[in-house]
Amino acid sequence: MTAAFSPINLQVREELQAAYQQINQLVLGKDHQVKLALSGLLAGGHILLEDIPGMGKTVFSHALAITLGMNYKRVQFTNDLLPADLLGASIYERESGTFRFVQGPIFCELLLADEINRATPKTQSALLEAMEEKQVSLEGETRPLPMPFFVIATQNPVEQLGTSPLPESQLDRFLLRLQMGYPTKEAELALFSGESRREMMLSLKPAISREALLEAQQSATRVKSSDSALSYLYELLKFSRDSGLFVNGLSTRAGLGVLHAAKAWAWLSQDEHLLPGHIQNVFPYVVGHRLQLLAGANDPMSNGQLILDSVAVPR
Repeated sequence: MTAAFSPINLQVREELQAAYQQINQLVLGKDHQVKLALSGLLAGGHILLEDIPGMGKTVFSHALAITLGMNYKRVQFTNDLLPADLLGASIYERESGTFRFVQGPIFCELLLADEINRATPKTQSALLEAMEEKQVSLEGETRPLPMPFFVIATQNPVEQLGTSPLPESQLDRFLLRLQMGYPTKEAELALFSGESRREMMLSLKPAISREALLEAQQSATRVKSSDSALSYLYELLKFSRDSGLFVNGLSTRAGLGVLHAAKAWAWLSQDEHLLPGHIQNVFPYVVGHRLQLLAGANDPMSNGQLILDSVAVPR
């Protein structure tokens, strides 16, 4: 038996499968999005959920947080939210004559940033260091964040009133950008006739331990990468840079993001080796928000698919 399928690993897989099933029971008809979100978290990345209001973004993010058993905080981003409301601040204590730092909600394992693009750019930028370096620098002191640390953010389309587009540096911090999309007929009818999703969340319980989640993350990194799969990934990146279709090509960090997410997808699929198909499954969701067409309407999902359609798969 290989290390990838050790007894400990099999137990972790069972817990993760239970988590996958629990989320799917709450968020109907979104199997692909659930697997992508789990792949992103196993890859140690942050997730951006974008869609119009009422599509289940907040329910989905809450279901992930509860099911994965992590300490989480939810922050409603508004235009009057200040960086200190998120990071924390020092408060003067009259009795002792000293300042005491009060941690903000960011000091948790999973931060749910609801409607992140309704906050000002200044408040949005307060997340940059935390998302990249897992720490917060305030008042001359660097404070580490808990491990693991994830951000799951929701945002409404930028065409809606009261939104501020996320800058490129902020978008780049998110490993995956997902859209919920309209439910299928079967799923929507089940939602109409079934129990309220909000009430169902009250009965949710953690399906995987923190230790199992960390073990799954480590196991995903051990998925083997063949030279052909890595060469295929390079050719995808090269096309984005040389085709002249985009304002900027994909960075090395974007390529590493695709690699890590694809390995997590392979591990969830119980494959020991990274294949081009695993890369294709995650590629549009990792790179779409990092690309902008030079001409024509910019659609993040189409951007990634355009590259996949243009680069031959190695045989």
